Amino acid sequence: MTRVTRDFGDTMQKEAVPAVSADVIFNSSRFPNYKIGANNQIVEVKDDPKVLSMKEVVARETAQLLEQQKRLSVRDLASKFERGLAAAAKLSEEARLREAASLEKHVLLKKLRDALESLKGRVAGRNKDDVEEAISMVEALAVQLTQREGELIQEKAEVKKLANFLKQASEDAKRLVDEERAFARAEIEHARAAVQRVEDALQEEDRMSRGSGKQDLEELMKEVQEARRIIMLHQPSKVMDMELELRALRAQLMEKSKHSLRLQKELAKSKRVAENNSQLFELDGHEALGSYLRIQPSSDNAPELSKCLIQWYRVSSEGGKKELISGATKSVYAPEPFDVGRILQADIVSEGHQITLTTAGPVDPAAGLGSYVEALVRKHDVEFKVVVTQMNGVNYASESIHVLHVGKMRIKLCKGKTTLAKEYYSTLMQLCGVRGGGNAAAQALFWQAKKGHSFVIAFESERERNAAIMLARRFAFDCNIMLAGPDDRAPLGT
Repeated sequence: MTRVTRDFGDTMQKEAVPAVSADVIFNSSRFPNYKIGANNQIVEVKDDPKVLSMKEVVARETAQLLEQQKRLSVRDLASKFERGLAAAAKLSEEARLREAASLEKHVLLKKLRDALESLKGRVAGRNKDDVEEAISMVEALAVQLTQREGELIQEKAEVKKLANFLKQASEDAKRLVDEERAFARAEIEHARAAVQRVEDALQEEDRMSRGSGKQDLEELMKEVQEARRIIMLHQPSKVMDMELELRALRAQLMEKSKHSLRLQKELAKSKRVAENNSQLFELDGHEALGSYLRIQPSSDNAPELSKCLIQWYRVSSEGGKKELISGATKSVYAPEPFDVGRILQADIVSEGHQITLTTAGPVDPAAGLGSYVEALVRKHDVEFKVVVTQMNGVNYASESIHVLHVGKMRIKLCKGKTTLAKEYYSTLMQLCGVRGGGNAAAQALFWQAKKGHSFVIAFESERERNAAIMLARRFAFDCNIMLAGPDDRAPLGT
């Protein structure tokens, strides 16, 4: 006979656990109706009076089996009972999905456990053992759900504690700076008062004995010079010490801020994993410029990526309209300068089902890249050592070193004294990061000098690749040209 628990073996641990109960009051003896709307949203619909409840279907099938058990064979009886169980399981699944929009996770598990308990009383033999095994698996899932919620609550508490610590550290640093500043001001005022007293005494002594007090005058002048020397030595040292302390405090606050941001991203990632524990794929990689992201299967039931349709998008961090990244249809994608400050999204379509993966947060900029590009902008022509891997869509056989010249008016690609391409900035020119290509995608870019003449160029490092893209777009913008990739419409903001 058909096993009731055939759908639970892949997602639950088969071990006996203590029963988990929830104080829930149910207004109805069956699940509500539902349907899947736009964007995979669950929408409740009115019940169809023509559809029988699970209880009525099972009762009708049981009565028919009791009437026919005297004249049916064991095989026919087993087939009939199997069809009854299949119908009950189907109705139970539809009812469970209809009520998923209005019930919490623990309530869903409680209802599923009650349905299995109700079914347990109607079956016997091997099916009863299967139902009991399914009940134990539901209880195990409830325990795992409770543990995951506890871990999330603990991580939230740790992040809150870290935020309070950073706030207290900032207040302590501010208080320390104020105290040092007040102390320095007091010392300076004290020195100024001493100088004023010496000058007053000097003037009085000069009036009293102009002719006979030359020796005393010299001594007073020495005291004045010494006092002034103390002021000149004292004030800069205090300011320097304060500046050093402020720099150290800024560095500490920056490190703590980066650590807090990393913890928040990890918390968001763990929360997303906990909410989508049945996800077939996941994004792997550092969400920053200069790195790359890879789609990896997270379940044994995940289909092969080579048989799936993949498309990458960039979405504004405020939840605005998403933009399709033309040509980004591979499992690997390397962020480019246009993606900084935006969330990346990958849609995977397999057998008519769509799975959406998003980054935990916006793409972070590369450290020091902005100042490096600003230093290069001052030059009239910047040279990069590159290797040409493709020309006009065909693999380029030679692996010799080429030189890419990014100038204020044009871009030129040379090999020794031979010029492969030289074009002024125009609307037909395209320049963007390679959208695919494996682990080396973060070091390569796509350049279409003109229509029908394109190159795929690899740089020595990710920093030079991103700097070349930003520099070329900066020079093209100065020439009133928006230089971007195929079908890109993002504004020049990087």
